[in-house]
Amino acid sequence: QVQLVESGGGLVQAGGSLRLSCAASGSTFSSYAMGWFRQAPGKERDFVAHISRYGGNTYYSDSVKGRFTISRDNAKNTVYLQMDSLKPEDTAVYYCARRSSNSASTDPSGYAYWGQGTQVTVSS
Repeated sequence: QVQLVESGGGLVQAGGSLRLSCAASGSTFSSYAMGWFRQAPGKERDFVAHISRYGGNTYYSDSVKGRFTISRDNAKNTVYLQMDSLKPEDTAVYYCARRSSNSASTDPSGYAYWGQGTQVTVSS
């Protein structure tokens, strides 16, 4: 059974930074692409970023490009989301997710496993 556990969320002022972590169980972490998504109250779950299995390829939504950085450490079974220059509109629950293949996707339905989410709140 795959488990994903996010951490690192919290309350931060606009312009600040946070680093989210997602620890995955299992020995096949490096076989799969990973993604970060977010969901604000009353809204759908939106794609934020994804990363290929060895980290060589990354992709970001237009809303976070240039401010967020996704990375992974396969030795630690962990994927990260460094969030800089945070804005109030970044406020949401952030989820990490694992694909069932190495091919990355921006579609949430393409991810087989999800963490429980971590709240990020950006005050103005």
